[in-house]
Amino acid sequence: MKRLLQAPNLALATLWADQLSAAGIPASVQRAFVSGIAGDMPPDQCLPEIWLFDDDRLDEARALLDEWRHPPWRHWACRRCHEIIDGPFEQCWNCGAERPQ
Repeated sequence: MKRLLQAPNLALATLWADQLSAAGIPASVQRAFVSGIAGDMPPDQCLPEIWLFDDDRLDEARALLDEWRHPPWRHWACRRCHEIIDGPFEQCWNCGAERPQ
């Protein structure tokens, strides 16, 4: 097993580990409940961690995680309602139309 990273909180650690597992890279969350002793231990030692079962897929997991953490930023206008959409969204928040290609 190889540690991929420390997550800022348990919710993100669980989400990222589940996404990696769904992508075919088995991962687990370690130190899930250590935050309860954050006064007795240094806070940076009490963060949840994501560990990979397959050491050879570390680079692939890092690339996927980077892609999820930094989605593409787009600026487009909806063809149906003319709403301006910013961010990584694929649908118009106002009318639900798909982003034009």
